[in-house]
Amino acid sequence: MYAIVEIAGHQFKVEKDQKVFVNRLQTEEGKKVSFDNVLLVGDGDNVTVGAPAIDGAQVGAKVLKHLKGDKVIVFKKKRRKGYRVKNGHRQSLTEIVIESIVASGAKKAAPKKEVKKAEPQVEAPKVETKTVEATQDLSKLTVAELKDLAKAKGVSGISSMKKADLIAALS
Repeated sequence: MYAIVEIAGHQFKVEKDQKVFVNRLQTEEGKKVSFDNVLLVGDGDNVTVGAPAIDGAQVGAKVLKHLKGDKVIVFKKKRRKGYRVKNGHRQSLTEIVIESIVASGAKKAAPKKEVKKAEPQVEAPKVETKTVEATQDLSKLTVAELKDLAKAKGVSGISSMKKADLIAALS
């Protein structure tokens, strides 16, 4: 059984009897602590996911010791300016051991259902063809409209015609 739990601002995947180093906790050494912010619990094939946390789930742990992490060197430099600063940093950590994972009151995640998306129906664009009777003045139409009108009437050779030739062919 495992769980993903948020401890001191970080998320950890933990199992029973696992030792974990977390950011410093305000609990004395040897004391027990429990974490309520359990995001996921897995037990074999059963996986329970919280939204965002699982209600009633807890992870129990015992504080082993407080310590400092490895030294990290922080070096800053600006070239050609003579500016160099060297600092070190050691993070304060707490070593804990996970004693129990309790998922009581947890709801199991529903299996994902395959959802078929309806295919959008694509309609053919409607081409409005203006008839000669509807528009008395063909000179106000664009060349593209005149070519569409000529295709509808069955006029051949319209690809190389100019606007004046199209108007003459349609009249």
